[in-house]
Amino acid sequence: MTKTKFNGLLGLFLIIVFCGCSVLKSGKAQNSFVKGADIGWLQQMEETGYKFYDDNGVEQDCFKILKDHGINTIRLRTWVNPSDDKASGHNSKEQTVAMAVRAQKWGMRVMINFHYSDSWADPSKQKKPAAWEGHDFPQLLNDVYDYTHDVMSDLKKAGVTPEWVQVGNETPGGMIYPEGSTDNWPQLAQLINKGYDAIKAVSPKSKVILHIDRGNDNARFRKWFDNAEANGAKYDIIGLSYYPFWLPGKPDYTLSIDDLGNNMNDLVARYGKDVMVVEVGGEDTKPQNTYDMLVAVQQKVKAVPGGKGLGVIYWEPQGARSWSRYPLSAWGEDGRPTKAMDAFLVE
Repeated sequence: MTKTKFNGLLGLFLIIVFCGCSVLKSGKAQNSFVKGADIGWLQQMEETGYKFYDDNGVEQDCFKILKDHGINTIRLRTWVNPSDDKASGHNSKEQTVAMAVRAQKWGMRVMINFHYSDSWADPSKQKKPAAWEGHDFPQLLNDVYDYTHDVMSDLKKAGVTPEWVQVGNETPGGMIYPEGSTDNWPQLAQLINKGYDAIKAVSPKSKVILHIDRGNDNARFRKWFDNAEANGAKYDIIGLSYYPFWLPGKPDYTLSIDDLGNNMNDLVARYGKDVMVVEVGGEDTKPQNTYDMLVAVQQKVKAVPGGKGLGVIYWEPQGARSWSRYPLSAWGEDGRPTKAMDAFLVE
C-alpha cells in the first residue's frame, strides 16, 4: 500500500470515527434525563432591572447560572394576547420565540406550553382568549389549530424545533371553558386533537404532552386519562405537577413522594406512555428540604420502568420572591440560587 493511499484511508477512518462519535453524543443529548426550568418570568425580570448572581456573587446571565447547576431544558409558556402586567402578562408569541432562540443558543432543549388563554390557565381557571369569545364550537376548533400552527411555524422559521409541546396547562377540569370542560369530554378531546394536529403538521418529531396537577393522586390521573383514551384524545407523554406545598395541609414531601412514584409507574403500565414531572417546586425559605425533595423526585422518575420516566422541570426557580412574591422559587434575597438548585447536579 502506498503512503498516499494509507494517509487517505487513515483520514477517511478518522472522519468516520468523528462523525460516529458526534452522532452518539447527539443521541445521548436527545435521550438524556431532563433537568429543566420553566422561566416564563425571566424576560420581564431582566426588563425591570433584576440582576442575577452566581454562587460566588458574580453577576451572570441567568441561563449560565442555570446551566452551571445542571439545567439542560427550558420550558416556556405562551399566551394568545397577553397584557404588559409584570406578574400576569407578557409571554406573547414573539417573546416566547425570542426566549426559545436564546435557550437554544445556550444549548438547551426546549418545551413549549400552550395555555390557550391570555393569562394564567390552571386548575382554578381556564379562561378562553378574549379574541375567541363568542365563537361557536367549530370556530373554536379552528382557533386552536390556527393559533397553534402559527406559533409553531414562527418557532420553525426561527430555527427552533421544540422537543416537547404541551396542549393545555394543568387541565384536570379541561381547557377553554366552557366548551372544553371535562363536563363535555367529546368536545375537549376534539380541542386537544386540533392542538396535536397543528403541532405535528409543523413539527412531526415534537412530542405532545397532556398535563394535570397533583402528581401523587393516582385516582385523579386514572379518571382523567381513562376519559382521554375513551374519547380518542391524541398525545405522546403524560405530564405531572408535584407541589407538596399546595396539597391539603401543606404536608412535607415525605408523605406523598411514594404516591408520586407509584402513580407514574401505574400510568406507564396502564397507558403505555412516557411520563415527566413538568412542574415541581418547594419553599424558598426551606432550601435544604426543597433540595431533598428534588433529589427524591428525580430518583422516583428515574426508577420508572423501561426508562419511561423522562425528567423533572422546576417551575420558575429563578422567580425570586423579592420580585414575584412567589414562595416556591429556588432563589434567595441576595439574587443567588439557593442550595435547592444543587439537586440538579446530583446524578
